Amino acid sequence: MSRCGDVYENKVTGEYAVILRGTEDRGEGPGIVYLTARPGAAVVGEHFHPNMIERFTVFSGRLNACIAGKTFSLGPGQSATAEAGVAHDWWNSSKTDEAQILIEIERAHGADHIDPNRFELLIGMLFGLANAGKVDNKGRPSPLQAAVIAREFADVIVFTRPPPAVQRVALGILAPLANLLGYRAIDPSYCRPHGHVTPAPEILALAGLPAG
Repeated sequence: MSRCGDVYENKVTGEYAVILRGTEDRGEGPGIVYLTARPGAAVVGEHFHPNMIERFTVFSGRLNACIAGKTFSLGPGQSATAEAGVAHDWWNSSKTDEAQILIEIERAHGADHIDPNRFELLIGMLFGLANAGKVDNKGRPSPLQAAVIAREFADVIVFTRPPPAVQRVALGILAPLANLLGYRAIDPSYCRPHGHVTPAPEILALAGLPAG
């Protein structure tokens, strides 16, 4: 679905992601993304990945992260890892400075059945909805749209709020209604990359990848 140089941008949350190793060129290694978190940027909400491991390494600026209830302020050269099933959140608290972060995403041990394309489909869908003006100011879709996404991508991501018991009840009511009203969890017009750039050789080198 994606390859080196493809871009996904969320104009609401302030995330600008350049794929360095995508699903079409990753081989057996993790997916690698070079993320620019603009001032005030924040991921859409605390969540965990049931079958994936996510590792953050900061190259410039600072990134705040909360992993398993512990808050970090990561500076250049510092890393943090969210193991599969571990709740995490991140944000750039600076009002003036961008943070440049390398993100590596790989399947957890025993999760070989998980299609890595689905993570990118989810990101494309959430970012596409944001860019189309169909989210709130924190990047969250409407309850009906969120319900069909949460049900479709339960193997990829689970948000921690509202509590799981509330989510189960809400999904049981909202997801069927959303389907009847025509809401879709996957819209190809949103899910494709938003552009393409040529990553600088020094960025590829930071990720341990060859230039060109």
